[in-house]
Amino acid sequence: MGSINRYIFRATFGAFLVVLVSLTAVIWVTQALRDIDIMTNQGQTILVFVGITGLIIPLLVLVIAPIALLIAVAHMLHKMSTDSEIIVLNASGMSPWVLFRAFMLVGLVVALFVSAISAYFAPKGLRMLRDWLTEVNANVVSTVLQPGRFTSLENGVTLYIRERSRSGQLLGIFLDDRRNPKERLTVLAESGELLDNKKGTFLVLQKGLLQRHQAGQRDPTMVSFERYGFDLSQFAGGPQAVRYSIRERYLWQLLFPSRNDRLYVEEPGAFRAELHDRLMAPFYPLAFVVIAFAYLGAPRTNRQSRTMSMLGAIGGVALLRLAGFASTVFGAKMPWMLAVQYVVLAITFGLGLYVIRIGLIVEPPAFLTNFLNALTERISRRFAPS
Repeated sequence: MGSINRYIFRATFGAFLVVLVSLTAVIWVTQALRDIDIMTNQGQTILVFVGITGLIIPLLVLVIAPIALLIAVAHMLHKMSTDSEIIVLNASGMSPWVLFRAFMLVGLVVALFVSAISAYFAPKGLRMLRDWLTEVNANVVSTVLQPGRFTSLENGVTLYIRERSRSGQLLGIFLDDRRNPKERLTVLAESGELLDNKKGTFLVLQKGLLQRHQAGQRDPTMVSFERYGFDLSQFAGGPQAVRYSIRERYLWQLLFPSRNDRLYVEEPGAFRAELHDRLMAPFYPLAFVVIAFAYLGAPRTNRQSRTMSMLGAIGGVALLRLAGFASTVFGAKMPWMLAVQYVVLAITFGLGLYVIRIGLIVEPPAFLTNFLNALTERISRRFAPS
């Protein structure tokens, strides 16, 4: 790889990393804010919060990486065109095809990166998130005993704790049990703690007052206690079997599914569609590079606008991705639809590489360009300050 190609590779790959990190960070923050209650309500630390919400980052990168590559390639080509570098290189005898190879090398690196995420890292992150959510849903401490909140454990059972000490002890406990229509039980305790053993989960209350109110009687019976145990096992979810979704399967599990897999038996079409979507994932970065270079890589003078070519590249990428999405969605019910994404991808590569090879400048029809220019000028005049 010559010095020019090394320069293009470094600049394009650097721009790709900047765009990828920026877009992923913005989208991750918007998603993480939806789960802020993990830290505020469940008493978790900021490190736990970041770790849990960070498990979706591989999936975000899988979606954002091809888009980030498109932006990076378009930015680099626009910069080289503005600085007249493409025209100078073309005048020196370097064909667009030679220039294209440096961008394609960046696309290959991104394609390998996307392959690894699609096959292993994205499903792994989703699996870890699923395991954590399953554990939380089965944990009374995390989901039920929320300080400062009246929580209904079941119809007729209400529990309240004032606060939780740093040592984990529960302070200021109120318990109201109305499940028995013949008797109402109300308990107030200064403190308590959770006890887990082979027999189940128990709330052990200390130094409190127990009040029993029999149906039909005017006055309740009150008993002072030093220690009282309340069984929480019936409210805990207990150990739960984790059932991973199709999106959470590794690539080899989609390629060679077990015949005893219940989800595969129930939805073989969805398995097939997900498999083809994973197999297609590495080709989208390469296709995006071909589309961007086909529209923006040909040498142009400064008087030739690249705006329409930029819009054409965006439209081509959108159509390609829409075809892939529709093929995956409908392919779950109609297997022949899965072939559409491969046909569209092959056409995209064929036409794009042909345009790059001959150095053709792809521009919209003159009537469309004139119409858009006139429309833009009219809008500018209308909203221009008087």
